[in-house]
Amino acid sequence: MNILLLVLTWLVTAVSFVIISKIPIGVEIDNFNKALISAAVFGILNVLLRGVLEVVTLPAEVIFSGFLVTLVINAIIFGLSAWLVEGFRLRWGVWSALLGSMALSIVNELLVKILPIV
Repeated sequence: MNILLLVLTWLVTAVSFVIISKIPIGVEIDNFNKALISAAVFGILNVLLRGVLEVVTLPAEVIFSGFLVTLVINAIIFGLSAWLVEGFRLRWGVWSALLGSMALSIVNELLVKILPIV
């Protein structure tokens, strides 16, 4: 992966964290520096845990919709990020993690579409 693309993705994710912290869904981030740290932790956890969680949840993915299992995996990674980063809080626990992970996906996708990032 190109280092410039990695840095741009990190910055877009940090901006997405700031944006979703302004939406009343229970996600709180103290400042942009905490958003940068949160985006880095989220990205690292995504790389390290997503494969393991997908293998562990494979039976549930076969029984239930793959979308629902992916939503839960994203919420777990989102919640772990909030737990690890001081200054990144989930006011309503699991519900904020679910809503936050959905909002992060939507805002990230919109920003990537708007910005000339390939």
